[in-house]
Amino acid sequence: MPGPGNVGERVRNLRLTRRLSQAQLAGHDLSDSYISLIESGKRTPTPTVLRMLAERLGCTPEYLAEGVEPEQRAHLEVRERHAHLALLRGDPVTAEAGFEEVIARSDDPDLTSRARWGRARALEELGRADDAIALFEELREQAERDPGRASWLPPVIALARCYHAVGDLGQAIALGERAVERLNQLGLGVGEEYTEVGRILLLAYVDRSDPARAHELGRRLLNPKSAADDPASVHYQRASMRALEEGTIGDSLYFADQALAARGDTGPAQSHARLSLAAAKALLRGVMPFSAVTQPDTTPADAGTGEYGFERPRPEGSPEAAQEALRLLEGTADLNGDESTESTIAKARALVLVGDLDDAIATLEQFLDTGMALAAPENPHAMTPPGADHAARTQKTVLARLVLARARVAQGDPAAAQVVLRAASEQLATLSAGRPAAHLYRELGELHELVQDSENAAIAYRRALEAAGLTASRSTSSAGARV
Repeated sequence: MPGPGNVGERVRNLRLTRRLSQAQLAGHDLSDSYISLIESGKRTPTPTVLRMLAERLGCTPEYLAEGVEPEQRAHLEVRERHAHLALLRGDPVTAEAGFEEVIARSDDPDLTSRARWGRARALEELGRADDAIALFEELREQAERDPGRASWLPPVIALARCYHAVGDLGQAIALGERAVERLNQLGLGVGEEYTEVGRILLLAYVDRSDPARAHELGRRLLNPKSAADDPASVHYQRASMRALEEGTIGDSLYFADQALAARGDTGPAQSHARLSLAAAKALLRGVMPFSAVTQPDTTPADAGTGEYGFERPRPEGSPEAAQEALRLLEGTADLNGDESTESTIAKARALVLVGDLDDAIATLEQFLDTGMALAAPENPHAMTPPGADHAARTQKTVLARLVLARARVAQGDPAAAQVVLRAASEQLATLSAGRPAAHLYRELGELHELVQDSENAAIAYRRALEAAGLTASRSTSSAGARV
């Protein structure tokens, strides 16, 4: 732990521990009154005096000045790096504990800031988005107060991602567009930041039922004009120089570091894989193929938000869009974890749309462990191990079942579809209320309608409203009206 208090308190505590008087500590070089002023906090010792006092007190000057011994500081530096490694290997629990220890024990502002960033990322990975948002907001405020030390772009992009995850589309889009504006000011139309904020905005526009804007953005992201000119490191270096010229040192330092990292980094491959997944999901949600020049405005006047403020079911993508989605999904092999699962389910949904039903069903049944897809588990919680990612895994499993039911409907086998829907419904009931559950209930209701089960369709739509924090009227819910 850092030494208690300030310099004066540490000098006094060590002096008393060594059983020295102020006169003995002063020796022939200093006066006892000067020692008294240091201990009372009325004088700050110079580096020369600090070295002198540290020698007599049997400690290091660093301990007197900052309360941390060099060995202790080195230990915390290593601890912070090990926490980052844990985060990279997919162990956010260990990472969060490591970052928390560094934050509690470090008095180095830069080290503490890095640890706070790491802890926010670990919390995000653990699904604790609200806690992550609080930390990212603090980091953003700190960077905006002191732009000479840090760039506000990374926390703003992280906040856009987190707000999208919790369903606050207004905040996600506002922050994402602010980040894009800043990147455009710096002439940076490539790189990890541009790709990530574009991916977030693409999904947010689709969620907000704005296919035209999603189409326009997707075309720009998938066909960047400057990508072939120079490597990303050159673009980062130019952005760093522009930021330096305008006096935003934090941005300049950040992009200089990114330029160095980009020269030997494999990160862009994963960034492009994540973008490809987002673009494929947009195509499967009704956005026309990005290879098309324009996105006509075919959205009905009453589309987007239903009578009770909840989104209406969106149209499925066209077969042409599904074919393009399949091509994009071929570039997602670098993804892992939840994103790899999302890619598998998206591929199956695309296969249904292009009529390749056997491959779609085989893909989904393999994901669901073959026959488990056709019967509700006796204990729905047994499908996923306990832990912070339980809800995320449950959502993916329910979504896979819904796509499988859609494939069975397309096969002309509504009875098999109903069996799958019962399993999905029972597992969906274990999820907490919120936007993800609401979307799944909405699709569940749509599928019940496809198999002519109006009673369960009405129940699913009502639960979609409840999960979204809304309430349908009795007449609407009893009639099974769609939202």
